[in-house]
Amino acid sequence: MESVLENETKRMQQLNDQDLVRGVLEGSHPHQRALYEQYSTPMFRVVLRFARDRAEAEDMLQDGFVRVFRDLAQFRGDGALGGWIRRIMVNTALSHLRKQKDFIRDIADFSPFENRFRTEEDFPSQMDAAALLQLLQKLPPGYRAVFNLYAVEGYSHEEIAEQLGITVGTSKSQLFKAREFLKKIIDKSYIT
Repeated sequence: MESVLENETKRMQQLNDQDLVRGVLEGSHPHQRALYEQYSTPMFRVVLRFARDRAEAEDMLQDGFVRVFRDLAQFRGDGALGGWIRRIMVNTALSHLRKQKDFIRDIADFSPFENRFRTEEDFPSQMDAAALLQLLQKLPPGYRAVFNLYAVEGYSHEEIAEQLGITVGTSKSQLFKAREFLKKIIDKSYIT
């Protein structure tokens, strides 16, 4: 015989986004738990890409969910709740990174890097997600943030520059340097 808690958990898992949001806004603890349980794992993967390690990612996730619950009344339901939460998590991760000393150094002249960009074909296609994540966590914070925003989240350099308060050239150079850094690590790991 299933417990009352198991029945409640199953019922919560079947709620659509609007019902889940409505319950959280009404102060329902089961709804809050259900929202967290539904989105914590995928959002942890998001912030882990920006973090240097699991502990920092856990801090980002916790701060992100504090913001989600605080600002949930602003969710209009125009898009998916998961997309709205993801955006909060990315912004939270960036906020954490901005607090670090020398997060990104701005450069005035990007021309030395202009024609030296590599393509994704430079990276081994057989690399699994866990191995790539470990490599991303080795990147300096600025490289890691720009690489994730550009290559994973799909932001343009203009959007990244606005988001991070840097120039477009700096965004491009950080991406270039991140790719070069990753390529060196990958080359070294395949040689040894």
